[in-house]
Amino acid sequence: MTATQLQIGPHTVTPPVVLAPMAGITNAPFRTLCRQFAEGDGWGSGGYPPGDRGSGGKGLFVSEMITTRALVERDAKTMRLIRFDGTEKPRSIQLYGVDPATVGKAVRMIVDEDLADHIDLNFGCPVPKVTRKGGGSALPYKRHLLRSILREAVTGAGSLPVTMKMRKGIDDDHITYLDAGRIAVEEGVTAIALHGRTAAQHYGGEADWEAIARLKETVPEIPVLGNGDIWSADDALRMMRRTGCDGVVVGRGCLGRPWLFGDLVAAFEGGGAPARPTLREVAAVMRRHAELLAQWLEDEERGVIDFRKHVAWYTKGFSVGSEMRKRLAITSSLDELDALLGELDLDQEWPSGADGPRGRTSGRNRVVLPDGWLNDPYDCAGVSADAELDTSGG
Repeated sequence: MTATQLQIGPHTVTPPVVLAPMAGITNAPFRTLCRQFAEGDGWGSGGYPPGDRGSGGKGLFVSEMITTRALVERDAKTMRLIRFDGTEKPRSIQLYGVDPATVGKAVRMIVDEDLADHIDLNFGCPVPKVTRKGGGSALPYKRHLLRSILREAVTGAGSLPVTMKMRKGIDDDHITYLDAGRIAVEEGVTAIALHGRTAAQHYGGEADWEAIARLKETVPEIPVLGNGDIWSADDALRMMRRTGCDGVVVGRGCLGRPWLFGDLVAAFEGGGAPARPTLREVAAVMRRHAELLAQWLEDEERGVIDFRKHVAWYTKGFSVGSEMRKRLAITSSLDELDALLGELDLDQEWPSGADGPRGRTSGRNRVVLPDGWLNDPYDCAGVSADAELDTSGG
């Protein structure tokens, strides 16, 4: 029997579904769309003004990845990214850091200023400019450093739950997730999410769901969440049945598909078939997404420009044409976006080619690491604060 709820400290997450933090994607407007669909209010609904909904909802929706150094230094962009409105309960922030002291300061700042209700730590980023400095998915290889960061975070968080997200390891010869899982339990981490790929795989190939099952067997004391290759609600249910994990983390599967969270809620609650929107319905979501971004950024042009990256994901599989996709991807106003969407054949039904992978699908790569990084899994020398870069991954 698949679990229908997940416990993250004092927070009950029903159903056990989490939006993965993705830099440049899971900002407040996108979280709003995903939450509305999860609550059954997505199709045709307008954006809710802050505070006009009751507390809580279905699922857990995590902020973009926030670097601890930028937070402690009160970088203006970072302070915008951590803003939540009254509809987001619990407020969930993902932090990324390489220095235990800085991570501790950032966590205490969140607690002292009541900035969030849950803190997630990112140890999954495979991007070369991060791993070459010893950050992201390279960091768990240094067991002592990982332990120090987790200890500072958990100690500083007090009653706030601290979770972590990681990958299997650096590559097939340097697997770290089982050691990292035991360290996390020993240091008081509340839950662990595992992306079933190594850093070397990036987003290529298939995610190793068996690794998720092994992690669950290794750390039965706390919830384990599975991540990787969840493109549909059926995928989520299959992962949970196959691995015994306590919940799922959805990343690339919701790109251009915020209604996936409605599908997930329906599946966990024993509901009907997943949504199969027409292009007209998809276009309405696209327009609302762009408008929410414009409101959030307090600048229509910036909001529409930020929306451009989503165009290909929303229109995948539909007969839109490469020229129209190019035109949609250079819009700079809501009126211009409206005009172009109005030119589409909006009566198109959901096409067979609209499902499946989206986003990055790069295959196996050599992981760029600091010199001598693999010589000793315990020596922490060589980790630089330069590893704290504002980038996506997990």
